[in-house]
Amino acid sequence: MELNLLTAISPIDGRYRGKTQPLADYFSEYALIKYRVRVEIEYFIALCEIPLPQLKDFPVEAETLRNIYRNFTGQDAQRIKDIEKVTNHDVKAVEYFIKEEFDKIGGLEAYKEFIHFGLTSQDINNTSVPLSIKEALQDVYYPQIEELIAQLKEYAQEWEDIPMLAKTHGQPASPTRMGKEVMVFAYRLERQLEALKAQPLTAKFGGATGNYNAHNIAYPQYDWKEFGNRFVSDKLGLEREQYTTQISNYDCLGGVFDAMKRINTIIIDLDRDFWQYVSMEYFRQKVKAGEVGSSAMPHKVNPIDFENSEGNLGIANAILQHLSQKLPISRLQRDLTDSTVLRNVGVPVGHMLISIQSTLKGLRKLVLNQEAINRDLDGCWAVCAEAIQTILRREAYPHPYEALKALTRTGAGINEATIRNFIEELSVSEAVKAELRQITPHTYTGI
Repeated sequence: MELNLLTAISPIDGRYRGKTQPLADYFSEYALIKYRVRVEIEYFIALCEIPLPQLKDFPVEAETLRNIYRNFTGQDAQRIKDIEKVTNHDVKAVEYFIKEEFDKIGGLEAYKEFIHFGLTSQDINNTSVPLSIKEALQDVYYPQIEELIAQLKEYAQEWEDIPMLAKTHGQPASPTRMGKEVMVFAYRLERQLEALKAQPLTAKFGGATGNYNAHNIAYPQYDWKEFGNRFVSDKLGLEREQYTTQISNYDCLGGVFDAMKRINTIIIDLDRDFWQYVSMEYFRQKVKAGEVGSSAMPHKVNPIDFENSEGNLGIANAILQHLSQKLPISRLQRDLTDSTVLRNVGVPVGHMLISIQSTLKGLRKLVLNQEAINRDLDGCWAVCAEAIQTILRREAYPHPYEALKALTRTGAGINEATIRNFIEELSVSEAVKAELRQITPHTYTGI
């Protein structure tokens, strides 16, 4: 292992770096700088496309400018950090870097002051960050959560005919099927993933206090609101917030974080249920040669993947909660509290990737233990009571619920013979008795 992984403060960049590595292209310091350069370049190109009078004869093709961010390197990012040591301002350092890149192209001295023209730093930050979130979700997160949903659906189909004793309030309840219970989680995740994808990703773009003051004073003849709308939509694939202060309102971003939190909560529920099923021996776990379950107890094979997932999701949700509650609140037209908080948006996503991969690993180690499932069903004939009393209600049998209640709450064990004897003593037709005889814990599983 590389030394920097051993000395990393956060486990996201240390112990779990192998699982979170893809997020470095979206949420690292390098990535943020690259996104800022991208937005600045696209903005300059958009000004040329109006065109502003001073840019109508700009001599360089747009694709040449785009290569500044497309070919962006670690050395370029370091150059910007070196400039920042002098400016003590990260976005201004990006502006100066692009001016240096213009100098390398040559012949662009007359156009350099239109880099970052009329903008404030939040026009760059509040477009770069939502753009990075959008692309990280599309490229990294969605495929992983969809893989989890696909695995659950596969198991739901594989186990669709496996009857299982249900537990409500921790007590035996009307039987269900293992496949259906797994499908509950697939369904819930699918619905909430749709809700997350439907959340608009918005951006602030409107100058120092959101009013295009500088743009309008210099070029009052242009519709800068319309320009901003088209720039944010066409160049960045985001939606421009129409009324803002110096910074984004962050309401829509809060909605994204809340949607993520709901997905995480469902996975926590899933982790705990499968942990319980393993404890109930409904599943065995595949054993990998060389692995140790306990430093003291050689026999143990622990459901640690579900536990690891649950723990990471707890951390993710705590951070997402803070992000969604804090970011939409800012004193007057702007304070700086959003800036440092916004740098942490990749942290919960990192914990979410760790958890999804852990849940998938845990699921893929499961081996169905139908013997244990059947044992519980065979030992709980009392769950047939609901079925029997319902049919008796249909037949207008007097006080059927009370009759079954008296039978099943005697304190004596209820088994197949007890149920069979009860059926035979009923004052109903032979056809109804034949129907009742077909009810077993294995067959009473609904649709």
